[in-house]
Amino acid sequence: MLDIIPDAGQMTALVGESLYEVWNSLCVLIAEHYDMDTTWDKGGKAWTYEYKYRRGGKTLCGLYARENCVGFLVILGKDERLKFEQERETFSAEVQRIYDETKTYHDGKWLMFEPTDISLFDDFIRLLRIKRKPNRKPQADC
Repeated sequence: MLDIIPDAGQMTALVGESLYEVWNSLCVLIAEHYDMDTTWDKGGKAWTYEYKYRRGGKTLCGLYARENCVGFLVILGKDERLKFEQERETFSAEVQRIYDETKTYHDGKWLMFEPTDISLFDDFIRLLRIKRKPNRKPQADC
């Protein structure tokens, strides 16, 4: 866990204004579909920060930040990989490519995306649905 959680200014300085907008949009998108606990942590060797979405001891996904880069990580276990394989043709070529190029470990495929815009967000939500059904009903517009 981090002692000091970065604020908007620090995140913008780290990843840049356009990627901070991507980060925020992704957070909003996840929050629209899922009611999850979140934790900040150090990002390990490759990243400065990790922002993890968890519930009931299980991780849904993680967001990562380093200089001029944002990451979105989702881990698909064995059953989840089977679901993905059944639906793979409905995913974008980019998601299929990353899936195919990602090494399979004993605990699954660790799919890391580095989005620079919102073009893959529909696929991201569909990947998350494979892991866990949304537990928040979308808000109707007034």
